[in-house]
Amino acid sequence: MKKNNHAVEGPDGLVYTARLPLSSATLNWLADLIRGHMKRIGSRWRALPAGRITGLVLAVLRCDQRPGDLADGNGIHRTTVGRWVREVVGLLAARAPRLDRALKKIARKGGGVVLLDGTLIRTRRRTGTENRKNYSGKHKCHGLLVIALTDDRGRLVWVSAALPGRTSEITACRHDKLTQKLRAAGLGAIADLGFVGLDDSDPDADPAVITGYKAARNRPLTRGQKLSNKALATVRAPVEHGFAHLKNWRVLGKVRTDPTWATALVRALLVLTNREVARWPTILTEVIRPRPA
Repeated sequence: MKKNNHAVEGPDGLVYTARLPLSSATLNWLADLIRGHMKRIGSRWRALPAGRITGLVLAVLRCDQRPGDLADGNGIHRTTVGRWVREVVGLLAARAPRLDRALKKIARKGGGVVLLDGTLIRTRRRTGTENRKNYSGKHKCHGLLVIALTDDRGRLVWVSAALPGRTSEITACRHDKLTQKLRAAGLGAIADLGFVGLDDSDPDADPAVITGYKAARNRPLTRGQKLSNKALATVRAPVEHGFAHLKNWRVLGKVRTDPTWATALVRALLVLTNREVARWPTILTEVIRPRPA
């Protein structure tokens, strides 16, 4: 009996063209950032020009394309694409705002409150005791916890480092000394019931973190408390929009790389998300602007 062991794919493979749901302004800005970095480090030659490198990196981040597939379609090695992705992520993460500077910037613009929430970024399940700390009992899966702040319109202003999934949201906020920095900037934060007990300072002082009321088994909520919870939920709804914009980057669907690299990845995506979201008011103004008679 004759064996047929040749690959299912053809010897040359197929190459297709796909569209990235991103603006050309973001691509050009990131390409200029790469060119500036190449000039600083004295890199005279790359296998592809900066514009094509940017397209490949954005394809990995936005659509979670496999680096091996992109490499085969562009005549380069898979490790080259991976190296470019890590290089660009490092450049973008370095431009992410620090917590104290982000809060002071909001205060200078006249803002009074920020919206606080946390989310779990799922990771691939790994064997061994080292990965047990990434298991979240709340979400019943492995992942990394990220805390984020947005303004009152849902625009992301800061994200924390990625912590193991078993970490509670209150512990993550205390790790970054969030309440102290909010008071130093003269701002308050609105959060959900998961942050009850975070602001345990002097009860006579104004709270830095405002949360709703939590019911107990023998102490149901009153009508006034229910209305207060409903009003707070309405105010903090835009923070979910901020997380939705961040998770539009499909590379966060399930992080398959080293979890310690997730912090740089999330902060890099924060920078790209803000550049994309910042363009929308300008686009809407151009669309709504009446045409001259």
